[in-house]
Amino acid sequence: MKVLTSTFRLAAMGLALGAALPALAGPDDTLLAARDAYRANDLARLAQLGDSLPASYPLKDYPAYWLAWKALDRNDDVEVMRFLARAPGGLMAERIRNEWVKKLGQRENWTSFAEEWKKLPEEGRDEESGCYGQLMLLRQGQKPDNLDRFLEGKSAPDGCNRLIEGAYARSLIDQDWLWRRTRLLLAGNFVSQARQLAADTQLPLDNAALNKPAYANLATPGGQEAVLYDIVRKGKTDLDGAASALLRAAPEMTPDRRGFGWGQLALLSARKQLAGQALQWFDKADPRQLTTEQWEWWARSALRLEQWTQLDGIIRRMPQAVSSRPAWRYWLARSLKQQGRPVEAAPLFSLASVGHSYYALLSLEELGNSLSASASKGTPGPDEVSQMRADPAIRRSLALLAVAEVYTKPEFRTDAQREWRWAMRGRDDMELLAAAEIARKEGFYDMAIYSAERTKEEHDFSLRYLTPYREITRKYAGQLDIDDAWVYGLIRQESRFITMARSGVGASGLMQLMPATAKWAAKKIGLTHFAVNDIDTNVQLGTWYLRYVLDNLSGNMVMATAAYNAGPGRARNWQADRPLDGTIYAETIPFSETRDYVQKVMANAAYYSSTFGHANISLKNRMGVVPAR
Repeated sequence: MKVLTSTFRLAAMGLALGAALPALAGPDDTLLAARDAYRANDLARLAQLGDSLPASYPLKDYPAYWLAWKALDRNDDVEVMRFLARAPGGLMAERIRNEWVKKLGQRENWTSFAEEWKKLPEEGRDEESGCYGQLMLLRQGQKPDNLDRFLEGKSAPDGCNRLIEGAYARSLIDQDWLWRRTRLLLAGNFVSQARQLAADTQLPLDNAALNKPAYANLATPGGQEAVLYDIVRKGKTDLDGAASALLRAAPEMTPDRRGFGWGQLALLSARKQLAGQALQWFDKADPRQLTTEQWEWWARSALRLEQWTQLDGIIRRMPQAVSSRPAWRYWLARSLKQQGRPVEAAPLFSLASVGHSYYALLSLEELGNSLSASASKGTPGPDEVSQMRADPAIRRSLALLAVAEVYTKPEFRTDAQREWRWAMRGRDDMELLAAAEIARKEGFYDMAIYSAERTKEEHDFSLRYLTPYREITRKYAGQLDIDDAWVYGLIRQESRFITMARSGVGASGLMQLMPATAKWAAKKIGLTHFAVNDIDTNVQLGTWYLRYVLDNLSGNMVMATAAYNAGPGRARNWQADRPLDGTIYAETIPFSETRDYVQKVMANAAYYSSTFGHANISLKNRMGVVPAR
């Protein structure tokens, strides 16, 4: 790693803020020094360093971009406008403008907001800036779109809370809607936001009773909400006790509150895989108040018990936005097939087979077709590749990637990813494939996959399913007699082949090994000294651990995949008391992250198997049958 001696020499020389800066080793060193100044809040030095960068340097606008972030913190609109005039297009301008419009909305500077809002593309708006945009339109007399999206039991940023308050003030939502939002916030333990919503809209929530539900007055709406909050909270540790409490309070509660309570306890029960109990409680729930998550777990509970007729009925009752998802089109078709109605199932399988996802592959197989990972009909030519490489956002992305790798600065890699994703917007298939090929050659594997996955008609599966480090992976998979397509499917999902990848919980390298797991595995195989991020070592330890969990979980690949993500104990706990179709086991995994992980790893493995020319094993056969616990 290069040492920025010039930066420290400046401090030692005691140069005045206005003095000329000594030359650093190169523009990358200057950029790093500017980043340090940004973090130290030394804005004068940050500006000077930025001014010293050559005009031809791809990252010359980044110091000014960092200054603009500081200006946003100070509500310095002049500095923000100066940056947007300097760099009117691109990711940096879009991110600054997105944050600026939120500041303008907070300050109710609607004139400036309207001017900047129209310059911000829809793809550049986050949830809160979108809410401020809707609030502006509301003030102009236009009705906001889909306010019911806030009835999903999630907290919301300030701009969205202000939109809700404004909609209520204009009678676009009623008090019943506000109670639904409030009780969902309480159920999700967003108590402060529930209190604030009630205060802002004069909703008679009993704050004292929330603190002491035992003293709540069930004759009042606020008292009922406090008791309901306490019941749902109790259900997280004592479902039977919570159900008994709900039964005692039910006669004094309104039907909508009773129905909400049963829906919440049903969800908790379903996520504990108490499917029979969950189905009974969902039957008592108020369907109008069910969130997307609750509808899906109602269906999963019927699926877990293979109650195909009941599953059919639940999916047909789902809101259209939920039932039209590929998962539920697939499972509705499966339920019809299991009920002996294959003619009705076929069109649904056909709809769900569009694309290359897990459900698309399963649906394709149900239609009697096998996986085909054929090459693209056309490939980008040298001119298309050169033109894409010359794109300013691509140049910035690759320059940031180089800084990240040369100086071991992962935060610059994050910036490189943002620039790359921005550059892919609106691209046609050949441009996307050209970009993917550039990223592959530069070792920017995650962005090669990102670009290749976005094509609509022309597909290159050698780019979608890259195989870097092939000899290393094949060697250790062969030594341990495990499917190298499965190993690649797992690595692709774990790290997208980023060798410096590090998760929020500390997992490292291609196979995202936790420090304790790596140390334990190394001891088992006799490695006394090792570096977990070394490619060879990481794959050696990761494949050994994968073999270990496979051997300890009945040789079942689906369970082993779940165990790699969530631990062997959980994978065992998720078994049923009877053999279970692997697709049902995967669908009813309580952790959404692990459920998605297992499905993607197994679909990846099917594609890699096809790419490697292995025996043609269908995804459904790969999923197999999970034995009884």
